[in-house]
Formats: sequence, C-alpha cells, structure tokens
Amino acid sequence: QLQLVESGGGLVQPGGALRLSCAASGFLVDPYAIGWFRQAPGKEREGVLCITPNGDSTYYTDSVKGRFTISRDNTKNTVYLQMSSLKPEDTGIYSCARGMNEYCPVSAKQYPDWGRGTQVTVSS
Repeated sequence: QLQLVESGGGLVQPGGALRLSCAASGFLVDPYAIGWFRQAPGKEREGVLCITPNGDSTYYTDSVKGRFTISRDNTKNTVYLQMSSLKPEDTGIYSCARGMNEYCPVSAKQYPDWGRGTQVTVSS
C-alpha cells in the first residue's frame, strides 16, 4: 500500500529551525518528484518546494527562499524539508506529496498521492 508519512513537526520559537521528513512506503521515491505543501489555519494550501529525482529543486513560494531547502535520500526512501529562520507565518500543517513522474508539477492538483501532514507551530 502506497503511503507517505510526515514527521518532525512541533513547536519552535521564531528564528528556530526544524527538519521535516517524508518517509515513503509501498513505492520507491527514486523516479518521482516529491513536493512539500503547507496549510495555515483559515488559508488555502500553499506549495513550498519540490525536488526532482536528480536533486533539482523548485520553489513554489518566494517567502521561503533563503530559509528552506529540500533534499532526498533515496537509500532511505525519504525526502526532507529543512526549515530555518522560522517565522510565525510559517505555522501550518506541512504535507508531502508524490508527483506523477520526474517533473515537478505546476500545481497541487497534479500530485496524486499525499501524506496526512505534520503540524509546525512557530510561536514564542
């Protein structure tokens, strides 16, 4: 059974850092683009970053440039989101998703498979 499980969320102070993990089971992440998304309370889901099989990344929002990076470890079948210099506006549920192929999709609608998410709260 195909599954994506996020972990690593939690409560962090402004300026802090977290690393989120997206562990896949039931399939190999190697051939696929994997994306990270977030949804703040009362807001629509927003794309954050996507990574292709060869490690190229695509930012879906400029608000995280210079602070967030994405990486993958195919040997662990896991994709990571490293977040630093966190701000209160980064608060939300962070979810990962598998693309249909090796290319980072243009929109969230083109991701067929999703994890349930992990909560990130940035607050003092």
